[in-house]
Amino acid sequence: MAAELHFWPPEIPEPTLMENMLRHGLFYGAVLQFVCVLAIMLPVSKFPEAVSETERGPGNRKISADTAPSANENHEGQSTW
Repeated sequence: MAAELHFWPPEIPEPTLMENMLRHGLFYGAVLQFVCVLAIMLPVSKFPEAVSETERGPGNRKISADTAPSANENHEGQSTW
């Protein structure tokens, strides 16, 4: 008669800490890349009334072209030199 067949699972060693870190790091890196690509591809609504901090003057007031001081004006008696 034929030899007895044993169907035990093969001997597979447990993954090491380094293998686990590599697997999880590659997974999270792929997810981050996917999110970054989606952020580039998807349009973002733009609000025309939004003003950046560089366009605001003292006291967080918006500076308009008609109220902004020009570079040629002489302020408080200072010389233009």
